[in-house]
Amino acid sequence: MDLKKLASALIPDDDLIDPDKYEEIYPPRDLPAGAQVTRLAPSPTGFIHLGNLFSALADERMAHTTGGVFYLRIEDTDLKRKVDGAVESVIRSLNYFGIKFDEGAEIESKLNIYGPYYQRQRAKIYRAYAKRLIEEGRAYPCFCTEEELDEVRKEQNAQKLITGYYGKYAKCRSLSEEQIYSNLAAGKPFVIRLRSEGDVNVKHTFHDAIKGDITVTENDQDIVLIKSDGIPTYHFAHAIDDHFMRTTLVIRGEEWLSSLPIHLELFKALGFKTPVYAHTSSLMKTDGGARRKLSKRKDPELSLDYYRSAGYYPDAVVRYLLTILNSNFEEWERKNPRSDWRDFKFKIDKMSRSGTLFDLDKLSDISRTRISQLSAEECYEFLRGWVEEFGTEADKLHFADGEYIIKILNLIMGTSGKKRRKDIERAEQGVRLMDYFFDDAFNPDYSFRFGDGTVNAVLDGFAEIYDPADDNSVWFAKVKSLAPRVGFAADMGEYKANPGAYGGNVSDIAEILRIAVTGSPNSPDLCTIMGILGRERTLGRLRAARR
Repeated sequence: MDLKKLASALIPDDDLIDPDKYEEIYPPRDLPAGAQVTRLAPSPTGFIHLGNLFSALADERMAHTTGGVFYLRIEDTDLKRKVDGAVESVIRSLNYFGIKFDEGAEIESKLNIYGPYYQRQRAKIYRAYAKRLIEEGRAYPCFCTEEELDEVRKEQNAQKLITGYYGKYAKCRSLSEEQIYSNLAAGKPFVIRLRSEGDVNVKHTFHDAIKGDITVTENDQDIVLIKSDGIPTYHFAHAIDDHFMRTTLVIRGEEWLSSLPIHLELFKALGFKTPVYAHTSSLMKTDGGARRKLSKRKDPELSLDYYRSAGYYPDAVVRYLLTILNSNFEEWERKNPRSDWRDFKFKIDKMSRSGTLFDLDKLSDISRTRISQLSAEECYEFLRGWVEEFGTEADKLHFADGEYIIKILNLIMGTSGKKRRKDIERAEQGVRLMDYFFDDAFNPDYSFRFGDGTVNAVLDGFAEIYDPADDNSVWFAKVKSLAPRVGFAADMGEYKANPGAYGGNVSDIAEILRIAVTGSPNSPDLCTIMGILGRERTLGRLRAARR
């Protein structure tokens, strides 16, 4: 069979260049020894999840700790899955968590000489290599219909065989020249398949950068390289792109291990050096005492939008992921509690080989810690960013007064150092913690433990003597002065010695005032709260709380 003639008949494009020319168009990168070139290569589906961030963080760290390059490639060969704005969403979401690309799709960079970074825009490269494989006898046309392929699968399933297009089931593999040209003349649609040279009875040892030495069975599947619409499959495109974008390290989920034999054979057939593969462990969660993979359908926390909309501190999310990506990160962080996580020397051999348990409680704890280390001004900027995107219209009006919010945050967050309180876990929670400082969001629960007469006496009595200029000591002295007037003990020692002689004590008076002013029996320093609210608002709340 004249394979060059066949290749021209199957791929008649007259504008394809010699595949070897692409080695000049996309030359090896000028990088220091040991530098890694990594990539994130999502489909433009519009759904970016925790697994994407997990892999992207590992990719970004391996590239940037070695002086390499981290780029974004979009694998858009399947138009049915494309969602408008999906690429921008990927960039925006990762940027929120501090993950930045050096080059790639929609990235402005002087390094963008290895594009285009959308696979559909690289069709000529794939077709040039498909044509060469046909000329070399490593690829052939397949005219099987979907109905015929379904019948093959049914037969294989009935015999409990591995499903696929291989061996005797590869019906078009041995078509004669006459049959091929007859089908072409009849206008039958076709795909281009790899003519596999693998044998499933042959096994090799393959070194995975994370999992170590693993056993890999040779591929015998005649996979599709070019679909009937002329667009390549993921398998074919990714091998060519990783070579010409000069990818050195591919970090991906362990669900791709089953495809590894196919990819190894493709790199060999194309004459390319295989990049280093590193397969990450699946993110797991405990469910009913058992472990299972995080699920898009079952687990809202798989979506990155979950963390953004709830307002987890982005730095905390990254730090938590680093604790499960590298086993020595926590120890490093204890020694460097306020250092930038980018200073940590990330190593791929420290990544877990088995399933990784995702612990939302631990993430929440880290988020509280990181937020507590912010200044009031820094916390305001973080919360304001969340409010602008996810807050209510009332929240946006509240945050327009930055000076007022910063006063509140100084109170809520406490003093610096060891006494810093960890009251804020997420932006949403932090914003809601401040609701009682605004009349339009104030929703008090007047659950007083004392009778109306006592409550009114406390509220009226304090209103008569309150002065916003009082410091804490004077303020508390005035609270104590109310005790005898309502039959309460002003001294806690006296109350403990003879509780039956009093209706309550000075802390009970403070509780009545706290409920009236904040709507809750628990709050930060009440004197400071009154000072922030101001005299008129404080007195108005005392009047409103009367029984």
